[in-house]
Amino acid sequence: MSDLAKELEKEGDIAADFLEELLDIADLDGDIDMDVDGDRAAVEIVGGNLDHLVGRDGEVLDALQELTRLAVYRETGERSRLMLDVAGFRAARRTELVAVAEGAVEKVKGGEASVSLSAMTPFERKVVHDAVAAAGLNSASEGVEPQRYVVVLPASE
Repeated sequence: MSDLAKELEKEGDIAADFLEELLDIADLDGDIDMDVDGDRAAVEIVGGNLDHLVGRDGEVLDALQELTRLAVYRETGERSRLMLDVAGFRAARRTELVAVAEGAVEKVKGGEASVSLSAMTPFERKVVHDAVAAAGLNSASEGVEPQRYVVVLPASE
């Protein structure tokens, strides 16, 4: 196992311990699944009724992810890029965003000079940038948080 994989596994363990304690304190049912997704630890809380841990448009989930990253930082002294999901919310959102990106890609390939998408979170923008790059086109983030958005552009000549 590589050093990076060991570090990411350690991050996942720390995050899982933090989240299990949080679930116990809040008296919530849920299981913790850990994985390594590319160059980051991925942790998901599954089972039970967890909608209130997601919140409107994932706002509670985003806050919980930041708290979990802080817990990892407290233990390791290193900034974490850990990705947290609750009840598959991010996975479902990723699928939606890839479809949005594919639609914008088709418009640009069809001749539009560029396509601007609606404001997105950093996670959402990354998913779109990755999907656009996979399709062979370019993209850029524009605007200022929280109104930052992605513009899909033709491939560089």
